Amino acid sequence: MIDDRIPMTPEGYEKKKAELNNMRNVQLMELATRVATARDMGDLSENAEYHAAREDHAQLQAMVNDLQGQLARAYLVDAKTLPKDEVAFGSKVTVHDEDRDEEETFELVGPGQDDPVNGRILLSSPVGQGLLGKRKGEIAEIQAPRRLIRYKILKIAMANF
Repeated sequence: MIDDRIPMTPEGYEKKKAELNNMRNVQLMELATRVATARDMGDLSENAEYHAAREDHAQLQAMVNDLQGQLARAYLVDAKTLPKDEVAFGSKVTVHDEDRDEEETFELVGPGQDDPVNGRILLSSPVGQGLLGKRKGEIAEIQAPRRLIRYKILKIAMANF
């Protein structure tokens, strides 16, 4: 069986909980009001506002269900228990792209904390999975859509979380 647990920092978990709370108690209520208002406009078979509101409601409910699933599978990570000499959840990894002769830094994070523009990538992403378990000096080979990426691990540090 595949382990489908999701590592999260306490900060990421709280952010996801707040997002879920907002969806349930604010956004879903607003959409319910929108559906009711549109229903009162008359013939439902030709009421575009009603159908759009119902579609928006269904999409938001699907997002709520997904978020509930993520939180149910979440486990909080204690930074003190993580390895310091290999890439793991919470690592800040400096790599050298062997083919492009460029240096990059990635921080491996959980859902709710990712920000690819600033180098914060999901542990579950292809790059995150490719770096996972590597040690300083090792080469991580990651198959990307356009090429095989070869990153040499230069430095591993723990992120501040």
